[in-house]
Amino acid sequence: MDSKNDIVEVENKLHSPGAVESASEHVDINHNVNAKIQNPLFGLSRHELMARVDQFCDNHGMNDDKVVFQKAALLAQNPHKFESYSELTEEEKVAIRRETTHKWSHPRGLLMTVVMASVGAAVQGWDQTGANGANLSFPVEFGISDAAGAPNAARNQWIVGVINGAPYLFGALVGGWLNDPVNHYFGRRGAIFIAAIFAILSPIGSAVSQTWVQLLVCRCLLGLAMSLKASTTPVFTSENVPANVRGGMVMSWQLWCAGGILLGFSANLAVYQVGPIAWRLEMGSACIPALPLLFIYLCPESPRWLMKKGRYQDAFKSMLRLRNTPLQAARDMFYTYAQLEEEYRAIQSTNYVKRVSELVTIPRVRRATFASAIVMLAQQIDAGYSTKSSLLASWGFGLVNFAFAFPAIFTIDSFGRRNLLLATFPNMAWSLLATGLCFLLPNESAAKVPLIAVFIYIFAAFYSVGEGPVPYVYSAEVFPLTHREMGMAWAVSVCLFFGGVLGLTFPRMVGALGHVGAFGFYAGLNVTAFIFIFLFLPETKQFTLEELDYIFGVPMTQHAKYQTNTWLPHKFKKYVLRQKGHQIEPLYHLEEIQGIERQDDYGIRHVAAGH
Repeated sequence: MDSKNDIVEVENKLHSPGAVESASEHVDINHNVNAKIQNPLFGLSRHELMARVDQFCDNHGMNDDKVVFQKAALLAQNPHKFESYSELTEEEKVAIRRETTHKWSHPRGLLMTVVMASVGAAVQGWDQTGANGANLSFPVEFGISDAAGAPNAARNQWIVGVINGAPYLFGALVGGWLNDPVNHYFGRRGAIFIAAIFAILSPIGSAVSQTWVQLLVCRCLLGLAMSLKASTTPVFTSENVPANVRGGMVMSWQLWCAGGILLGFSANLAVYQVGPIAWRLEMGSACIPALPLLFIYLCPESPRWLMKKGRYQDAFKSMLRLRNTPLQAARDMFYTYAQLEEEYRAIQSTNYVKRVSELVTIPRVRRATFASAIVMLAQQIDAGYSTKSSLLASWGFGLVNFAFAFPAIFTIDSFGRRNLLLATFPNMAWSLLATGLCFLLPNESAAKVPLIAVFIYIFAAFYSVGEGPVPYVYSAEVFPLTHREMGMAWAVSVCLFFGGVLGLTFPRMVGALGHVGAFGFYAGLNVTAFIFIFLFLPETKQFTLEELDYIFGVPMTQHAKYQTNTWLPHKFKKYVLRQKGHQIEPLYHLEEIQGIERQDDYGIRHVAAGH
């Protein structure tokens, strides 16, 4: 290490204005027209880097861990050159190598976080199925039967529809927007704990309701639990896991949401024939998977949330539980700290009302808002028919949905979020269209129902690999820390709102357009979603959450032009004209950053700092 006098001299410079700047050319994350993804530590001299570590440790009470942070800073500055660092022990180098060779090997604290996230997702799925079987019974008991020929059937149909859609609509319009203040005051774990309480009490309240108004109120409270849980749990997971497996671990949300749907249908089948109280048991059983969430405080709090609150010592304690070694914990925390300094410089933390407006007024945040809306809205494009179809709302559909989510775990971080969507949306479109065309077969045809089922399950398989898991993974990672709670609230509100609206309106669409027209309509929307994703949705795989600031600093028009003017011509020459030797011009230019280890088909190239 350099002499003490040299360190003191540099430390004095660090306290002067602009002294702690990266040696690299500064990148404006609101208007990153050069598409450069920057490591703010890359290019600093050893003097400057060690002085920055000293300042970090002094300012945040981390002096007892200064030695490990000094080594961690070297690793964060040049992550791919760790083998050449004499400061690292062989044991530490082995741990770094294992990040690539054993990327699914993680400590108990991280695995517990993922398990809790999975439980939260199972609650979400089970909650969505509770009313399905109950729909056959509670309208009759409460005098609001919507069966053909029943008194006031048209009015009652709207009442039953509102009761069924209440969790989605109330969650979208009210519950989701409580995510920001609840997370602000209680943290990620506190928000999940509060959601768990409502997720336990509201199904019990539904089960003992004596009027449809009471049931409606309980269903609204269930929406509060669903939206708060859906807005927080994926963010909690994404902030805790390493970048190289973030997609696979965060998508446990969709995997176990599908698992919860399967369990919910199983519970409905189990109590189907117990008599008049069957619907109460079906609704009340949704409280069961929420009980383990009461133990959420056994998991470490999000280090990023703690850093946002200035609690760096607590953040490091959490990070130690989430990484295999102290060196890896210190590296990830110091790199996050350095990136957050850049983020705070461009995007200041503000009050609630201003953060809502900044979802569209700050360019970097606006691009994330638009991208998250695309994937969430696209999910409801696919969900439209499933909410009312007896075939899709079956135990078999739940099984297909659950089983085919597993391949995405192992491909979402290698093949990528964007590529999964682009590969599956065309297949969802043709399978929906084929399903609709099957309704043209005569009713007496023995092949009609089996063919409809086959194409619906094909659709479900493609949905479960792509548009099922990606939206929550994507939305949980694209927003900056200053706006992450508000951004996720927006994304979940879009998803829940259109889910509720489609649940109310789809039966009338079938009446107006017929089954063929309705399926064809949604097939067309899938094609539209494919075009929007191709043009405007950036890839996020392998980048740390803070590095995504630079990805979403690139204007969307520039991203769209790259796809149409560079990517498409390259693929046409390569695969249609069979021309060899054409190299694609990269969209992003990377400095020495942690996440990306190679150039991929999306167009990524490493560059030296300042170039």
